[in-house]
Amino acid sequence: MRSVVFVAPFFAETTLRFVSALSRTEDVHLVLASQEPERKLPDGLRGRLGGYVRVRDALDPSTIAGAVRDVAKGTSRPVDRLLGTLEELQVPLGEVRDALGIEGMGAEAGRNFRDKARMKQLLREHGLPCARHALVETPEQAQLFVGHVGFPVIVKPRAGSGSRGTYRLSTPDDLVGCLRSMPPTPERPLVFEEFVVGEEHSFDSITLDGRPVWYSINDYLPGALEVLREPWIQWCVLLPREVDDPRYDGIRRVAGDALAALGMDTGMSHMEWFRRPDGDVAISEVGARPPGARFMHLISWAHDFDLFRAWADVVVHGRFTPRPRPYAAGAAYLRGQGSGRVSGIRGLEAVLAELGPIVVEKRVPAPGQPPSGTYEGEGYVIVRHPETRVVRNALARIVSTVRVDLA
Repeated sequence: MRSVVFVAPFFAETTLRFVSALSRTEDVHLVLASQEPERKLPDGLRGRLGGYVRVRDALDPSTIAGAVRDVAKGTSRPVDRLLGTLEELQVPLGEVRDALGIEGMGAEAGRNFRDKARMKQLLREHGLPCARHALVETPEQAQLFVGHVGFPVIVKPRAGSGSRGTYRLSTPDDLVGCLRSMPPTPERPLVFEEFVVGEEHSFDSITLDGRPVWYSINDYLPGALEVLREPWIQWCVLLPREVDDPRYDGIRRVAGDALAALGMDTGMSHMEWFRRPDGDVAISEVGARPPGARFMHLISWAHDFDLFRAWADVVVHGRFTPRPRPYAAGAAYLRGQGSGRVSGIRGLEAVLAELGPIVVEKRVPAPGQPPSGTYEGEGYVIVRHPETRVVRNALARIVSTVRVDLA
């Protein structure tokens, strides 16, 4: 029986899917640590937990360590696994693993993934392709970098995820505005990097003891940053059935080396990358955690299995059985237009009736719902079919037909 502590600062829907998967894994005694009151857990899930610890700050290493010690004391056995899926948790969890001798990724490797400037420096030192970048601590350093690489450039926080806080600067006026609104300092530096022209993708993979054993590749339609810049765009993500397509050869050649350079051991990782017009690749960012934005759902539909349950078996028991991809799958994210709250949805019923059984999952925006402010929008529709072409056309049909009105 493995003693497992899972840290979940808050009970987001996807987070609870990971907790549920762990609770159904064989030979696991699962304790959940969270800032939330236990009563907010779904009844069925609460009954499958071996214990619950409420903490004041679930991102603080000393608080997490105290919770782990309490669990070990209460069960009279050491904790075997300390887990969490949030990007912001990876370094704190690594620090606690190091301090308490718990197996898994340590703090140094966690920082390789979390600190975007450090990540790119390591990749370059290992001869791996990524965008030119600089860690900027002063406005003068920002001006020098832009003078070297030219516009446009991307600006992001040193430790970010999911394109949050990421901006594209296209003109000198954009740069002046950026430096005025969030001036870089030695205490709060910014990462400046060249804007890579090309197709954007993800490479989501499972690694066992430092050895990649499985991967999935997604196409972003269009890139996430473009969606953030243009509020009228409804984002799509496509998982082509042809995951072995030669156009992905470039990332397949370097992804394993990149994960090894950063220190990936056992678990799931999420890599975002670009394919340039000449076929060369550039790695953008890598997270030492499962992907967000419903990618776990998408991959599960495409492979016809529960990736949440498979992830739990990987991180607890270090085992994974690769599955074929019998389907293509895709998600269309329904994004509100206007300002205010959701006031109505147009075209959704008609397009759902038109697409019929290839629609396998959906979330309909609710009247009165506030906007998410992200590229994931206010709802989504997931489709799957054995032919990639059919899925691609269905996604285009959804985003060209459905309108979510805000007022």
